[in-house]
Amino acid sequence: MADPKGFLNHEREIAKTRPVEERVKDWSEVYQPGSLLPIITKQASRCMDCGIPFCHNGCPLGNLIPEWNDYAYREDWTAASERLHATNNFPEFTGRLCPAPCEAACVLGINQQPVTIKNVEVSIIDKAWDAGDVTPQPPERLSGKTVAVIGSGPAGLAAAQQLTRAGHTVAVYERADRIGGLLRYGIPEFKMEKRHINRRIEQMRAEGTKFRTEVEIGRDIDAAKLRKRYDAVVVAAGATTSRDLPVPGRELNGIHFAMEYLPLANKVQEGDLTVAPISAEGKHVVVIGGGDTGADCVGTAHRQGAASVTQLEIMPRPGEERNAGQPWPTFPMLYKVTSAHEEGGERVYSVSTTHFEGDEDGNVQWLHLTEVEFKDGKLEQKPGTERRIPAQLVTLAMGFTGTDQQNGLVEQFGLELDARGNVARDADFATNVPGVFVAGDAGRGQSLIVWAIAEGRSAARGVDRFLTGASALPAPIKPTDRALAV
Repeated sequence: MADPKGFLNHEREIAKTRPVEERVKDWSEVYQPGSLLPIITKQASRCMDCGIPFCHNGCPLGNLIPEWNDYAYREDWTAASERLHATNNFPEFTGRLCPAPCEAACVLGINQQPVTIKNVEVSIIDKAWDAGDVTPQPPERLSGKTVAVIGSGPAGLAAAQQLTRAGHTVAVYERADRIGGLLRYGIPEFKMEKRHINRRIEQMRAEGTKFRTEVEIGRDIDAAKLRKRYDAVVVAAGATTSRDLPVPGRELNGIHFAMEYLPLANKVQEGDLTVAPISAEGKHVVVIGGGDTGADCVGTAHRQGAASVTQLEIMPRPGEERNAGQPWPTFPMLYKVTSAHEEGGERVYSVSTTHFEGDEDGNVQWLHLTEVEFKDGKLEQKPGTERRIPAQLVTLAMGFTGTDQQNGLVEQFGLELDARGNVARDADFATNVPGVFVAGDAGRGQSLIVWAIAEGRSAARGVDRFLTGASALPAPIKPTDRALAV
């Protein structure tokens, strides 16, 4: 414990964001460059190095948080980076995108504000990149075994990097034109600039991982033929089937899934498009869904020059303090103001969309809604609360229902599904098909980025054992694990 009185002497202080009027005019990350390092050693000193560090349990990766907090306090950035990478392949991703269940489980959080674990994490890795401490780690020898990884999101990339470092020859297949999955096209630039993905891809290439873009397994390549070509396959295709809203007027122009809307904005930033084909410029925008994807749509609409932005959520507004049903150290559902919400717009809770109304050309113009409430455990409409709001662009950000099964991947492999519609797997992340494994949202269902990386790492161990009979790779979790964060 670096400073026994750190948590007594210092209040919680988080990274500073750029002024709203400045950042909505560009797509750069919202945080002020260099705003963390002057305060991060003080924040790291607040870690109490608990005898039982519940933050470990809150994080599916089992990050060694007290250890790298101590190194950050002492400004030993190289050692901090080594401990950080011991459990997490991509801390610059999680340090920017994870909702930090580790902080919800922080012991200090019982009666004070928790340690700024997420800010310490991202400071360590950014410092490591700047210092040249993040280098390729190619294997000492090759096993002669080959592995195909389907999907290049965080689960697929984590599995690929672990298996490459174990000495196997790994090829990652991605149906999009660039590597990264939803990290690339689902996360707006203002939350994570894509240069962070690009330099990790270059590190992985230098280690020996091969990448194949614009190849969709199940359509461009038959899944069964792929299985014969490789000694093992990891399915990390994500849970990409968006939840729809089957109400009257859904067919009107201007109503899109979030994953139709967000990728186009990212393609503009990649230089592929001059203007996004689906744009909020000058329009009244309604975002249906109160989660992080909905917030991403809100921030994107602000930057595209929306006339107004309204975000709808069917559930009641969460409280600002833990309720009795979500005690420490569980991950509580709290009212959260993201950087996108700081930039404007209205958030409306406890409402349900009844139908859409359009003009004579078939373009959506109005969204009709009604207030709802829970009665006897059921959600019911409140009579007399119906109204309409202007809506010239509507994005559906209500989550995902499972793996895309339209391309034939599941059928061609002959994979069995569980009761929730996800690909079934055993304790080694193996499916019913010998040599085929599954990791991430494809097997778990929609979840957090830390779960995706943890599953990718654990599945890699299962593959390694399948190929060689044993494995020295770590396995942070089992498929049935339900950490305190969930």
